[in-house]
Amino acid sequence: MEIPKPTTVKGDPNSSPPPLSAPTAAPRLSLPFATRLPAATTGAFLTGMFLGLSYGSQTAGLRFRAENAHRLPKTSTGWYLYHKSKNYHVMLGGVKEGLKMGMKVGFWVGGFFTIEEAIDRARGGRRDFLSTIVAGLSVAGGFSAWNRFPLITAARTAKVGLLSGLAFGIAQDALSLAKGRRLAYVDFALGINRRARTSIE
Repeated sequence: MEIPKPTTVKGDPNSSPPPLSAPTAAPRLSLPFATRLPAATTGAFLTGMFLGLSYGSQTAGLRFRAENAHRLPKTSTGWYLYHKSKNYHVMLGGVKEGLKMGMKVGFWVGGFFTIEEAIDRARGGRRDFLSTIVAGLSVAGGFSAWNRFPLITAARTAKVGLLSGLAFGIAQDALSLAKGRRLAYVDFALGINRRARTSIE
């Protein structure tokens, strides 16, 4: 006796191919924007403050030595006061430069995430590396304009923004794929949408 083969009905959700790619409300990095922006800005501020503290304290120490090279103390009490004053200038210079650098880095990183989210929404909710690249180039352009870089330096800054945006965007997309989220350009490359439309028709 021949066993009949199971048949599939077009439009049956159990037999139809995966749904077509569509905009998704899934947030980047599995964090909503209201949480992602403060977290990124705070991390950038702390990183910038650490770097600025190191650079500022070192610069302040060298400046103090240069300004007082012609009047070095000659007694033990004088050397004690000299080092005490130097430590004060080093600490003050480090704190000032740390706060300054932290605010700068936090501002530009916050701008990057804000632009990225705005582009995602302007594209109808599609979140992929294209929005991240545009955000990186926008921040690079704004940074170059703010500092009035010459054309060659601005081009190098744009290259850094492009590569950074591409790397960070691809990393986010890889994380999204690992969590099972669909990406339109991946579906297009694999031909999933074309096969889905053919099966539905």
